[in-house]
Amino acid sequence: MSVPVSLGELPEQVLRFVLGPYLITVGSDRTPRATSVLVRWRGDVLVAGLGARTAANVRENGAVTLLWPAPAPGQHALIVDGSAAVRESADAGVSALIRPERAVLHVTRD
Repeated sequence: MSVPVSLGELPEQVLRFVLGPYLITVGSDRTPRATSVLVRWRGDVLVAGLGARTAANVRENGAVTLLWPAPAPGQHALIVDGSAAVRESADAGVSALIRPERAVLHVTRD
């Protein structure tokens, strides 16, 4: 069961999750890759540090998903679809700037 989350309430929803999200990307070979990341808000964009393979995937295909796992069975997970771009800087390294486009709270029920 999914419950839509407005982009305006997304920062508040993110704060409810203790565990960090997984960033899901897809490269040119169409193989999905899930990587745990730390995210922080910069205005209305989420920023996450990237490794080399994940950065290559984002360069090839900017469509990404962030998944915050449910804290316990029967509770909601948070799924955020968005578009990402790679940013490189000498002091901060390689990161993704992720613009959320839609979000849902999702729980699996029997």
